[in-house]
Amino acid sequence: MSLALLLPLGLAALAAWLLPLLIHLARRSEQRPTDFAALRWLRHRPKPRHRLRFEDWPLLLLRLLLLALLALWLARPVLSGAEGDRPWIALAAGAEPSAARAAAAAHDAELRWLAPGFPAVADGASAPPAEARAVPAGSLLRELDALLPAQTRLTVFVPERLHGLDAQRLQLSRRVEWEIVAGNASQPPATPDATVPPPALRYVAERTPDARYIRAALSAWDTGSAGPHRPADIATASTPPRSDANGLIWLAPGAVPAAVLDKARNGAIVLLDAQAQWPGGVGTRRTAAWRDRSGAVLAEGVHYGRGRLLRLTRPLAPAQLPELLEPGFVAALRAMFQPLPPAPALALARDMAPRTGAVAAALPPQDLRPWLAVAIALAALLERWLATRARGGSGP
Repeated sequence: MSLALLLPLGLAALAAWLLPLLIHLARRSEQRPTDFAALRWLRHRPKPRHRLRFEDWPLLLLRLLLLALLALWLARPVLSGAEGDRPWIALAAGAEPSAARAAAAAHDAELRWLAPGFPAVADGASAPPAEARAVPAGSLLRELDALLPAQTRLTVFVPERLHGLDAQRLQLSRRVEWEIVAGNASQPPATPDATVPPPALRYVAERTPDARYIRAALSAWDTGSAGPHRPADIATASTPPRSDANGLIWLAPGAVPAAVLDKARNGAIVLLDAQAQWPGGVGTRRTAAWRDRSGAVLAEGVHYGRGRLLRLTRPLAPAQLPELLEPGFVAALRAMFQPLPPAPALALARDMAPRTGAVAAALPPQDLRPWLAVAIALAALLERWLATRARGGSGP
């Protein structure tokens, strides 16, 4: 532990110590000499030296202490390294808690769920809070590593199959004891349905010949629904798309309207004309969304807000894009409007033991001013009590 002052200049307030000293000197009991006639015949002796005398020492010392506490409070003292070094045991969702409880009892360790807020594992509890499965385990482990002091020993009990990981292997600032126990991993979210509704088609008058190929593909679009077939949403550029459309195909050259960009920004997939302009702020790193047999890119895309922007690289004409006349065109168009698959998040726990090497987070020091405020209040009350009690006597 180390004590530091964030504002050392506040100690200049210690100069106020002169105030109670001067008060006690000025208000000490006065002794006035009284002349008696008989004293004139006594033999002259040297007068005793005048000495400084402070009366009511307890009150004086208490006032000096009060001023010292005030000066220290102004200097903003903090205490670093005061965190406890008690070991921590984190229990992941799906892990059997009996082994973790035994280890916590043997090492006098904190037993907490690997869940938001890291709540304590209650006696007899076998399942974590419901929100534990909503936050990835990898994110929670990184947060716990940043919150704990560097000297705290951390043990994590996980099931054999751990869910809630990401594409990067865990790298923490401390060595973690990775204990694999029996249990069931939390189930990953369900994969989105592959059958999606068709996108809406909007085109300008000069793109009417090109729109017929998209119109034919949307008419042949099969959602796999057993209900009545709803006609595709096809109209000119001035008509807003239906709310149930899965994205938008925009066949118009030049700048893309803000309403179309807002759809992509809000989570939709938008396919643009080959002569449409990319909006400002879109980088040059684009991924291929559609390729021909030779590997040439026919459509490229980027993430835009919560959705995606795609753009054709060739005009919608059989001379430049022979794939328009092939049977697989509908499947290729459907593939571009499929939601991106979720990243794999389930792995064997033995292969995901955290590595070390991450930079340890600097924990904020403990502010001592709240405790000093309590001490100042108590000292002020005691000073007032002594001052009023001493007022009946000779002290100040």
